[in-house]
Amino acid sequence: MGTQVDQVSGKWVADAEAVPLGDSVRPAARMRRKGDYHRLRLRLYALMMATDGALMAAVFVAANLIRYGRPLESYGVNIFALLFPIYLAIGLNGRAWSLEALTSPRRSAARAVQSLLLAIAVATALFFSLKIGEDFSRLVFGVGAALSLALIAAGRLRLGQAIGRRCGWTFRREVMIVDGLPAERTGSERLIDARREALSPVIDDPVMLHRLGEMLRGCERLILSCPPERRAAWSRMLAGANVDVEILAPELDQLGALGLRRHGTRSTLLVDRGPLGLRQRAIKRAFDLALSASALLVLIPLFGLIGLAIRLESSGPVFFRQTRMGRGNCLFCVLKFRTMRAEAADADGARSADRDDDRVTRVGRLLRRTSLDELPQLFNVLKGEMSLVGPRPHALGSTAEELPFWAIDERYWDRHAIKPGLTGLAQVRGLRGATTSRSHVTDRLKSDLEYLDDWHLGRDVAILARTLGVMVHLNAY
Repeated sequence: MGTQVDQVSGKWVADAEAVPLGDSVRPAARMRRKGDYHRLRLRLYALMMATDGALMAAVFVAANLIRYGRPLESYGVNIFALLFPIYLAIGLNGRAWSLEALTSPRRSAARAVQSLLLAIAVATALFFSLKIGEDFSRLVFGVGAALSLALIAAGRLRLGQAIGRRCGWTFRREVMIVDGLPAERTGSERLIDARREALSPVIDDPVMLHRLGEMLRGCERLILSCPPERRAAWSRMLAGANVDVEILAPELDQLGALGLRRHGTRSTLLVDRGPLGLRQRAIKRAFDLALSASALLVLIPLFGLIGLAIRLESSGPVFFRQTRMGRGNCLFCVLKFRTMRAEAADADGARSADRDDDRVTRVGRLLRRTSLDELPQLFNVLKGEMSLVGPRPHALGSTAEELPFWAIDERYWDRHAIKPGLTGLAQVRGLRGATTSRSHVTDRLKSDLEYLDDWHLGRDVAILARTLGVMVHLNAY
């Protein structure tokens, strides 16, 4: 396949052996045009917005009925008229309606809940700052907000599943070109065998460029698999394809490359980055401050009673302090209620407490059994050393099968890319207690890395709610 210059006209023409243009267009005829996918996504976003709005409106109608016995009472109507636009504005910024929300109903529900929580906070601040009293009912607002969170989350899950099945979980056109280097499809990508289709990266062949352009008509993402020596040629050829182009580079897998960046005129590989952006860190920190400060105000009397019980049973300080590893691999001093005899306390954490540990006092055993010994870490949260939810910080001397934790799995240090937590995903899954085997470490590490990989405020709320159910646990001793 090639082209040549006509000696009379001076124009490029196809060789006699070239594949007819009509034959090259046929594969593209089966592809939905890009505009069709854009319109499809816009219609689905509009459907999700309308469903969210209908559920929220129904909830405030129900709240009016509960409080006043009349569905269209102005209190609920006014609150809905203020809350829903705020929710839309925050949701649009927080990608509550996005391609990701279409492909993952769970993530869609989480983003909707996160946006609605922020909208509720903003609406509450407006109500109190503007001193709106006549048109505001706390009961209607409270019932409506709580039910809206539950129904919108459930609605997103059900609607997302229905949309996904109806559309075959395909919301944009993706194409994979394979040129001599095998690659596996991971979804609904349309596979093009370059050799079978007589495609090659020839930049000075307009007919070849035309054939490739027709094949990519409607494509929004292109994945290319080819030998390293052909990548530069393919890159030049695809530069004007008007599509996102990604090249598979298996040799970089062991580096865990996340992307490509620039340093001056040189290209660099991004191999790691913080799991949370500035906006996400701000949201998480505001959430931590609000809840930890409120909890400490409520729990001060309980702190006093626990401190008194500890001092009455054994001499020594009420609090136990231990150096642990925090975010960015920086050390900090974690705070707990003392549960062991002061002279037997293990500052390095070289020995994990077991079920019949003779170092633990009677009050300490009760505190450990109910997880109340962890409550002073709320002060660590206030100081910014910890978060309410995150990987649990480990003592520096912690071992399993006589090996330090970091020697068991090389990914161990990855968990320190985020603040350690008062509770975490591993804890609510029942992964607690002594770490005596390698599997205890790897199982907890998997949960920690899963949490880092998919953080959102809705997950923090869910983990805190589930923590209440596992505070008393068989492995808590």
